[in-house]
Amino acid sequence: MCLNAQEIITDRPDQTESSSTIPKNSFQIETGILFSQVNANSFESNNWNLPTTLLRFGISRNIELRLANQFTSIVKNSEEKTHQYGFGDIEIGAKIQILRKKNINTEIAFLSHLVFPFGDKRISNTNFGSINKLSISHSITKNTSLGYNVGYNYFGEDLGMATYSLAVGFTINDKWGFYIEPYGEWLNFQSIASNLDGGFTYLLQQNIQLDISYGLGLNYHMHYTSLGFSWLIGY
Repeated sequence: MCLNAQEIITDRPDQTESSSTIPKNSFQIETGILFSQVNANSFESNNWNLPTTLLRFGISRNIELRLANQFTSIVKNSEEKTHQYGFGDIEIGAKIQILRKKNINTEIAFLSHLVFPFGDKRISNTNFGSINKLSISHSITKNTSLGYNVGYNYFGEDLGMATYSLAVGFTINDKWGFYIEPYGEWLNFQSIASNLDGGFTYLLQQNIQLDISYGLGLNYHMHYTSLGFSWLIGY
């Protein structure tokens, strides 16, 4: 998400990855906390992710390297309560900007992460995997932007999942921005989990952004709340 004339462009708080890469030789930290709750078939799971962290480093004008990880605490309630916690699997990848021209209002980027099952055994997927997205964005008006992703994730089992997201962002003023976004997954190419989220960003400085967001499941019982902080260094 970004506001007009700001230096920092982040991949949070929405689910849609931006089509922009960070500047060459700059370093960006995007971190936050997230609480989510899922209820299904009398089973309840309360999840804390704190912090969720994405590190980005620009190696050229159009390419950035990325490292993501998070500490997760999960409390599951069914007939008996269980508690699982630990660091999740490590994601290492890159974003490559394919198209960026000043005379058109469209940007395109491709993003791919390899997932290494090095997390705590209570949290890890235990398999190597990959996360892949094509990211496209358009400037609709001076204060309105549109971004969307299509992707495919695979974690070594079954058929994987296709993903989608569509974020509409609005500039409120030179500090505040707002977005709303439907997103979801086509799990195993059999069932679809549909969601909706929205949130606000606040530009503390030209290279520092705060955010808050809320999301919920549309065809199943899920909701989450997230607070975040992003900092662009060396821009």
